Amino acid sequence: MRAERIEPGPGQESVWDYPRPPAAVASTDHVRVLHAGVTLADTRAAIRVLETSQPPAYYLPPGDVATEHLRPSATRTVCEWKGVARYWSLRLTSPVTGASIVVDDVAWSYDAPTDRFAAIAGHLAFYPQRVDECWVDDERVTPNAGGFYGGWVTSRVVGPFKGAAGTLHW
Repeated sequence: MRAERIEPGPGQESVWDYPRPPAAVASTDHVRVLHAGVTLADTRAAIRVLETSQPPAYYLPPGDVATEHLRPSATRTVCEWKGVARYWSLRLTSPVTGASIVVDDVAWSYDAPTDRFAAIAGHLAFYPQRVDECWVDDERVTPNAGGFYGGWVTSRVVGPFKGAAGTLHW
């Protein structure tokens, strides 16, 4: 049994109004991802994937991602809507301490998504839970609860959100 839908206020969206199957929607929001003081992504050309019960995931064009810090991971998952995802691990040297930083499976992408999601082919989506900072415009993102979904929670979206303990079967 799922929790009660939160009614959105002015300028907000409810994730319970997002479609199933999900939708891919172009966004001009200023989206940034940072880790250990290094900008990993900076774009105004993201694609938001909107899926019932989940905060949006932002898919970023590879030309706006510092891909030199990413290495392919062996991890693969299958989404019933988008197809097979491959994962990327972060490898960088801290500009402050000089220490080597490794974060496994920090992002994912679809090389050959289903036709409905062709727009996200090659784009990278970052887990806000696994990096230091994600931003949408001037608002710092709150990571989606749990470790599976990579949704970006901002004041523009209301839930309840799938991902926390006890929400698996919503």
